Amino acid sequence: MTSIAKIAWRNLWRNRRRTFITVASILFGVLLSAYLTSMQEGSYDEIVDVVVKYYSGHIQVHDKEYWQNKSINNSFEYPEQLISQYSRHPEVKQAFPRLESFALVSSEKITKGAIVIGINPIKEDNWTKLSSKIKQGVYLKESDRGAIIGEGLSKYLKINVNDTLVMISQGYHGVSAAGKFPVRGIFRHVSPKLDSEIVYLDIHTCQEFLSAPQMCTSMVINVADQNALDPLYLKLKGEIRDPLQVMRWEEMQPEVVQQIQSDRAGGMVLKLVLYLVVGFGILTVLMMMISERKKEMGIMVSIGMQRTKLAWILLTETFFIGLFGVVAGLIVGIPVVWFQTAHPIPLTGKTGGMLQGMGFEPFLFFSGSANVFIYQAITIFIISMVVAIYPVVTALRFNIIKSVRK
Repeated sequence: MTSIAKIAWRNLWRNRRRTFITVASILFGVLLSAYLTSMQEGSYDEIVDVVVKYYSGHIQVHDKEYWQNKSINNSFEYPEQLISQYSRHPEVKQAFPRLESFALVSSEKITKGAIVIGINPIKEDNWTKLSSKIKQGVYLKESDRGAIIGEGLSKYLKINVNDTLVMISQGYHGVSAAGKFPVRGIFRHVSPKLDSEIVYLDIHTCQEFLSAPQMCTSMVINVADQNALDPLYLKLKGEIRDPLQVMRWEEMQPEVVQQIQSDRAGGMVLKLVLYLVVGFGILTVLMMMISERKKEMGIMVSIGMQRTKLAWILLTETFFIGLFGVVAGLIVGIPVVWFQTAHPIPLTGKTGGMLQGMGFEPFLFFSGSANVFIYQAITIFIISMVVAIYPVVTALRFNIIKSVRK
């Protein structure tokens, strides 16, 4: 086997140009497929990050009736030891309650329906960085009696910082809820729709407003590592008993999952076309190589070399070329993708506006995950070895007399 590897190695450098062309085609195949995959996965990561951060969280615990009927009556009481119980799992980054309901909010003569969410200001900010989105005024403090509202809602109501926001709603079990809250701050939500209809209160203030002491509609549980989501979900599902249920973000946001799956399928079609181009590029070079070396191979077989050994030599040559191309592709591709990960491509015009309208930042994000490179490198290498079937079959079946007479 050592002699086969030595012969194959020497054969590669007899025609350096041909070798470099083949290696370059594999290099660009790895680079382009990794770049495309990174762009796709980066976009998906951004979608999931926004959905998880500002909407559902990674996992939610709530009453089994709540997700189908988001009523304040389907809330549940949470003692502090319940938060400690969920937080004790090593996968959990943090767990915190939310109390969500609807209310009519008004300022003087203008009234609008709004979503009212009671939050723990410190824990919520640790996760969503909500304080960094404050455009006017200040962020909520613990046990604050005021409110922060979306910028769109403040413009609609013509209300500013330190003005009074009046809210009327139906509290827990039909109790009338009404209150006045000074506006502490105005923030810009990532979703333009929510920006025009959202109000945040401290959770204790919200519980008092809705006559729901120690109640929450959901317990949000987030993980530091996405890979820890599955084992944590299984643990919690085994612990949580009726009437509570546990749901992960994919169950709560199935339309997002479907969108990602559909887009991923479209991206796979593009990558298949790229793989075909790379494969035919390698095959073309190998066909030229075999055509040029048929006389040489005929003489080698006629003086006693076994056809199987010749086939092994050609296969080893292709293996070396594939290996060099893949390694070169990784050497070039990793810095390029990591640079793009750190410097997302800004999107302007209608595309950027459309993304902002959907609640996403107007950038083309990239993923630096190791899987982006590993899967593409392995795929391109397998393609190069599949294409190597051609020279192997040729070595086993070519006509010695015709090849020597050429």
